[in-house]
Amino acid sequence: MSTRVLTGITTTGTPHLGNWAGAIRPAINASTLPGTDAFYFMADYHALIKCDDPARVARSRLEIAATWLAGGLDPERVTFYRQSDIPEIPELCWILTCVTAKGLMNRAHAYKASVDQNTAKGVDPDDGITMGLFSYPVLMAADILMFNANKVPVGRDQTQHLEMARDIAQRFNHLYGGEYFVLPEVVIEESVATLPGLDGRKMSKSYNNTIPLFEGDAKSLRAAVMRIVTDSRQPGEPKDAEGSHLYTLYRAFATEAESSAFRKELEGGMGWGDAKQALYERLDRDIAPMRERYQALMAHPERIEDILQAGAEKARKLATPFMAQLREAIGLRRHTAIAVANKATAKKSSKAARFVSFRDDDGTFRFRLLGADGQELLLSRSFENPKEAGAVMQRLQAIGDQDILHVDGLAYTAVLDGAAIAQGPAAADETQRDALLAQVRQALAAQG
Repeated sequence: MSTRVLTGITTTGTPHLGNWAGAIRPAINASTLPGTDAFYFMADYHALIKCDDPARVARSRLEIAATWLAGGLDPERVTFYRQSDIPEIPELCWILTCVTAKGLMNRAHAYKASVDQNTAKGVDPDDGITMGLFSYPVLMAADILMFNANKVPVGRDQTQHLEMARDIAQRFNHLYGGEYFVLPEVVIEESVATLPGLDGRKMSKSYNNTIPLFEGDAKSLRAAVMRIVTDSRQPGEPKDAEGSHLYTLYRAFATEAESSAFRKELEGGMGWGDAKQALYERLDRDIAPMRERYQALMAHPERIEDILQAGAEKARKLATPFMAQLREAIGLRRHTAIAVANKATAKKSSKAARFVSFRDDDGTFRFRLLGADGQELLLSRSFENPKEAGAVMQRLQAIGDQDILHVDGLAYTAVLDGAAIAQGPAAADETQRDALLAQVRQALAAQG
């Protein structure tokens, strides 16, 4: 059985060397692992939260797609698409918004940080805060839940958003009485490489200290490497390899043997100029072939578009029927379906009684028997796995109205093989209890 893994990439900038080593390269490598069903998407709706420059967003979408493809992502093996090409995602986002507590969004780190900054400035707490920023975690939840991803690799700063996605999924499942959404697991990428930039701080466009990946040509890459800050030790003086940004960058791309040799040369007195040249040559050995593919793709954006449209079609084959199922669950049914259901109900109202299964907050599995009016008539005990719960539910359906109900004070219990497997609701008095017993027996008879 495959594990579905989903990763999103916000389209607000041009990928640099740090993005490649820290996120893109490991994700592409992970997509080749057996048993992995990988979904990679460009989060261009998310980009609108951070950027209001249309040209920048459009350019970034193209550059990021070209980077992933040039880096070796196989669109035949994975599902690679743009968020904005899947109309079911914003539809699901609205549905999830309607079941998400505002208090949950109030606790989002990004929103709280913006409020704190405004408070420190002495301005209105919500100054400059858009609904996009405020409800960002709901859109992220829709991205994940739309395809029922099992695992979502994120940095530690994104953990809260995954926890929120789980909370929202549980709320929906509970509210509508079904296992519609898988609860995604957070995968913290502790081993992801964080590369130093030109000044030694984390490589980031915010610090203006990045090394280009494909921008420009080999000369641009070499020029950037030559600007890396080093200490004042002269050629012939031993260098501190572990404390050197050059060595950290070199090690992120080289083999163990190559890294060991480079370290010895630094500790043996290699000059910083020669070390930078060696780093440039090692980087360009990996980057040059990818840069050539990148430039070919950027010269023919229609090729990228064809790949993304094929990815969107692949993704929508899952999203469209799933959204139809969700629309049915929340009552947005077609009128023809309602008419057929009403006709069947008129013939035999007890047919509306039904079993529904769900996953509880503790990870165990349970089921309910709901009456024609939606009232809970039975709630099962917890089961360790869904097959066990399903087997018991099927037995109850087959048994029908046989005498399995036992009065327990003002409540009642369903018993199979001498063990209590489900409990009825507590009544206010014996009259109400007996009425519930009659209703549950009728509902079970309709199942049999």
